[in-house]
Amino acid sequence: MPASATTPAARAIPSRAMAVRSCVLVMLRSLPDAPASAAQASDKVRQSLPDARSLTIMARLLVVEDDDAISGPLVRALQREGHEVEHAGSGEEALRTAGASPFALVVLDLGLPGIDGIEVCRRLCEHEPRPAVLMLTARSSELDEVLGLDAGADDYVTKPFTLAVLTARVRALLRRDGSDAPAAPLEAAGVRIDPAARRAWRDGRELELSPKEFDLLALLVENAGAVVRRDEIMRRVWDENWWGSTKTLDVHVGWLRRKLGEPGPITTVRGVGFRFEG
Repeated sequence: MPASATTPAARAIPSRAMAVRSCVLVMLRSLPDAPASAAQASDKVRQSLPDARSLTIMARLLVVEDDDAISGPLVRALQREGHEVEHAGSGEEALRTAGASPFALVVLDLGLPGIDGIEVCRRLCEHEPRPAVLMLTARSSELDEVLGLDAGADDYVTKPFTLAVLTARVRALLRRDGSDAPAAPLEAAGVRIDPAARRAWRDGRELELSPKEFDLLALLVENAGAVVRRDEIMRRVWDENWWGSTKTLDVHVGWLRRKLGEPGPITTVRGVGFRFEG
């Protein structure tokens, strides 16, 4: 066959290549414009996400911590979330600051110079309106956690901790979702609860409860006679995104039992949750 001669199949190859090239060009033109740089792509992602501060309840907070290496980053992290934050480096300063104007929440170190965190917590719980208290402790023993919770702390974080975990705990304590609280008073086994006034009584005796103790008792009384699962309690009383240990729940149940007295109306259903005997 002469060198210049071509078969029909050979002549079809260039035309097919041109058709494929045209198709690719059309597809490329139909694609959205790509960002000019990785920085522009990152900006577009950030713009599509909600501002974290829009998901946070803004509040006035007091950080009580004598270690500047801890208090400085913590104050700045809470301010970045939109909170108004003040700092106190001792128990005495904390009580003076809290006495001058109310705070929604106090982040309180257990090991303070002078008046320790336990005593500061007890005195803060006498304030009206009472602030929520998040206790910081460098000790991981259960006794220290129990002492803090017994003094009125609503939650605790053991050092060392990450700022992400601590700020999440702050958000959980500040969150006051009234959608789960029934409007009408509740009563079972001699316990009467007024959700609107956030007051509770046992056989006519008013109970002195921390915010978490009240929410826990209200949930159990609301479901009197039924088992409330541990994960449901953590979601509704603490945080819907709670993860990790639920030991704080057992501690709060223990102190509720002490305050309610005998006969004890709260029954543990092993491996499941708790039931309020109505």
